[in-house]
Amino acid sequence: MTIIIKSLFILPLFFVSGFANLLPQPNVFQLFNQKHVLGPHELFGNPFGNPNDYKAVQIPDDFGTPIGSGEDVAVPVRNKPQRATPDAPLATLGYKGAWELVSQSSGVSAMHAILLPKIDKVLMYDATIWKISQLPLPKGECRVLNKTTGEKDCWCHSLLFDINTSKLIPLELHTDTWCSSGGLDVNGNLVSTGGYQGGANTVRYLGTCEGCNWREYPTALADRRWYSTQAELPDGGFIVVGGREAFSYEYIPAEGKSNAKPYFFDFLRQTSDPEENNLYPFVYLSTDGNVFIFANSRSVLLNPKSNKIVRELPDLPGGHRSYPASGMSALLPIKLHSENQMQVSAEVLICGGSAHKDSYSKAEKQVFYTALQDCARIKITDKNPVWRRELMPTPRIMGDMMILPTGEVLILNGAKRGASGWGFARQPNLAPVLYSPRAKRGERFTELAPSTIPRMYHSTSAVLPDGKVLVGGSNTNNGYIYDAMYPTELRIEKFSPPYLNPAVAMRRPVITSVLENLNYGGSIEVKIKLTGFQVQQQDIKVTMYAPAFTTHGVSMNQRLIDLGLKEVQSNDKLGSHNIVAATPPSGNIAPPGYYMLSAVYQGVPSVAKWVQIK
Repeated sequence: MTIIIKSLFILPLFFVSGFANLLPQPNVFQLFNQKHVLGPHELFGNPFGNPNDYKAVQIPDDFGTPIGSGEDVAVPVRNKPQRATPDAPLATLGYKGAWELVSQSSGVSAMHAILLPKIDKVLMYDATIWKISQLPLPKGECRVLNKTTGEKDCWCHSLLFDINTSKLIPLELHTDTWCSSGGLDVNGNLVSTGGYQGGANTVRYLGTCEGCNWREYPTALADRRWYSTQAELPDGGFIVVGGREAFSYEYIPAEGKSNAKPYFFDFLRQTSDPEENNLYPFVYLSTDGNVFIFANSRSVLLNPKSNKIVRELPDLPGGHRSYPASGMSALLPIKLHSENQMQVSAEVLICGGSAHKDSYSKAEKQVFYTALQDCARIKITDKNPVWRRELMPTPRIMGDMMILPTGEVLILNGAKRGASGWGFARQPNLAPVLYSPRAKRGERFTELAPSTIPRMYHSTSAVLPDGKVLVGGSNTNNGYIYDAMYPTELRIEKFSPPYLNPAVAMRRPVITSVLENLNYGGSIEVKIKLTGFQVQQQDIKVTMYAPAFTTHGVSMNQRLIDLGLKEVQSNDKLGSHNIVAATPPSGNIAPPGYYMLSAVYQGVPSVAKWVQIK
């Protein structure tokens, strides 16, 4: 039986290798769709292998993070007491966070996830290509796949997960969302782009109303968007960048419309290598209105009005950061002041990945390179920006990077060795790491309490209004397989960061009043309840967070703005306090839409309230 199974795995490799020389041709995607179930990056690794098999293989050049002679790379300070920082004061130190299992089954593998505004539900979905899940469509409904043969799919591939009750609400998908992208529009609706096969040119919409279901437009995009990235622009529109064999970008058309052609983007052709390593590029709207695009190890600023590259930034040394090398990235919190808000800096953080451009093909041969251990940040709005690197406590690939309401960055999920792909990673990285952007280099990382559940390929995360982080997914298998080395994982967890230490619960403010609708360039009044503490301006901040669309280690459209405070009036006896903050000056700083607004007192955030700016 074992010989038969192995033959079934190996056979597709011969077909794919025979087509390898066709990959540069523009229409090869169609060829793979016709002849094969999977593309070259989706070969089926051995799901029944030994998770410790990497120990038996000697890798002569497995150097992990290379550091050149005299290179300025900060090393984490070991065995040194934690210091308080502006984002993590002394009261929150020493607590490593806590995990709780909130659901034994999400029903659908959470390959893609995003928190939807106002309704306390996280949208999760996988891929229709598998034609199975653990959640049937309601009322005996089925999708007809082939009218001639009568083939049907009666399983759900997307759902809403209630973050308070863990209830599952099934939704019906028709186009394939495998390796798609997404973000929220100005009204809080999900806008989803791309996917596999018939889903590659699709734009989908999902509202937040009771009973809302998907609206799908399979011909809306001009180019195929499989492993592409979507980013919101200052006017509330979206740009979609890259994808498998798609050296282009385009802007999402109005609902029901279709793009005639994309914008050719030679930068993506230049950054592609034999293993690509430039899929799911990191894309962020900068505070100057330009679009930052990072692929492989290079980055540029694109002007979305002129469609011209206005600047090429320095190369990031050390290796490869985009899928399938799969590092992690975030636009660091944007700090505003009460006045002079027109010149606002923007800084990008990129961590992990692989030092080896062939990490994917080597993993296919059961050679698993150690992942990169470095993090680098760059001020993309500086005249002469430079990358500054430092080392994380451990190597990481395929992780998620979530911005917390305090302005700290939580790095979690993923592995320590290998690459993205079916069964192509080893050594789960179970321990989250907290990154404090405003601490000194070498003192920014704190390793937190580990989970017991490996979260490998196809894991996702979502920051919740109560400050916890929902964690789901992990499927390194082509389908729903439960007796594998790393089985299809349907359990859902929540992680409580250190600021939810029960010992500091009395420091947690409660927002008692805030306007839900904000205007650009104005003010917002936030009233909080906090008894027993004197609230001074240096102890409080107000932040606005745009939820991330997470998939494949990419957190699209995630954004946190630290609002400038104008005034703090405190009545310590009554425990009521009034905060006046300046709202963002434009869509360059905060694209229109819904944000979670939090009041943070001495590093402890309130439960967030939804606000909309437009």
